[in-house]
Amino acid sequence: MKFIDEARILVAAGDGGNGIASFRRDKYEPEGGPDGGDGGNGGSVHFVADRNINTLIEYRYARRHRAQRGQNGGSSDCYGKRGKDLTLRVPVGTTIADINSNELLADLDVDGKKVILAKGGRGGLGNIHFKSSVNRTPRQCTRGEEGEQRELRLELRLLADVGLLGLPNAGKSTFLRAVSAARPKVADYPFTTLQPHLGVVRVDHDQSFVIADIPGLIDGAAEGAGLGIRFLKHLARTRLLLHIVDLAPPDPEADPVRDVETVVRELEKYDPELATRPRWLILNKLDLIPEEDREQRIAEFLQASQANATGIPCFRISAISGDGCRELTRKLQETLQSLPFAPAPVATTVTASAAPFPDDLFADGEQDA
Repeated sequence: MKFIDEARILVAAGDGGNGIASFRRDKYEPEGGPDGGDGGNGGSVHFVADRNINTLIEYRYARRHRAQRGQNGGSSDCYGKRGKDLTLRVPVGTTIADINSNELLADLDVDGKKVILAKGGRGGLGNIHFKSSVNRTPRQCTRGEEGEQRELRLELRLLADVGLLGLPNAGKSTFLRAVSAARPKVADYPFTTLQPHLGVVRVDHDQSFVIADIPGLIDGAAEGAGLGIRFLKHLARTRLLLHIVDLAPPDPEADPVRDVETVVRELEKYDPELATRPRWLILNKLDLIPEEDREQRIAEFLQASQANATGIPCFRISAISGDGCRELTRKLQETLQSLPFAPAPVATTVTASAAPFPDDLFADGEQDA
């Protein structure tokens, strides 16, 4: 299934049914008085987080959703039937923002969490509500209220404790395969991950955490180079970042120190708050460095990157062979127990679409599922 993490939809609650003006005209009671019933309330639009869904692909192509309209009132004091609510299921971790106001309306970060984002209109009043001692034959009735209508932006932010950072081909996917049951694509030729992956790391029978692997960043990602920074939002809920560094790049002109600075720079451009999260440097692909040169290569990198001076923790691993991965995951588990949870997300800037929804998008009585 194609991974879709953003969608723009229009939701509309059902309008309330109209009240009617009616008078009782039975055989033995020709002037029985008003008996017009009220209209039913319109259905509301609910959103609920569902752990069985992992993509927003359903809302990429079905962009209009409307709850049922309330039924009109009837004679003989008959009230109209209430319109059915519309429940839209989204992946756990979905944030919902109003496009027009850029307000964050909901953060569905728990399975089963449910919110109402468009309330149905109230039904109109029948003429039985307007009778009085001085107005015995009221002909007044009211129309039902219109249901709320919102233009929404859905954005999926994966729920993970640890996020992987790095340039393409740094070994992030290989590391995820080494420490979890996730199976992202890896190969012996250069390519980049195209979509995020999640992996559950089980340290003990009752201890585990979740790692998120996102496509690699390159220089200029904030300006749209490569896959850009659109997948960085999946690190917004993480509490700790693992910066995977390739110490044995195939390109002789590559500089691991410069690569680290590039990723940090792009991270700061995207979200300064995210750049302040705890970040560990993971020195990968040590198996490709001759053993007699390994310590010298590591020492040169630490000195040039000033990792020791800045207090950034550094770990040595070989993701392909698994060396150092077990010790790293145990250290991660110990650290996560003392780290606070990530702050609540805020609404991102929403730009207007080139093809806005028309004002008369929904015809009266239409219902989209």
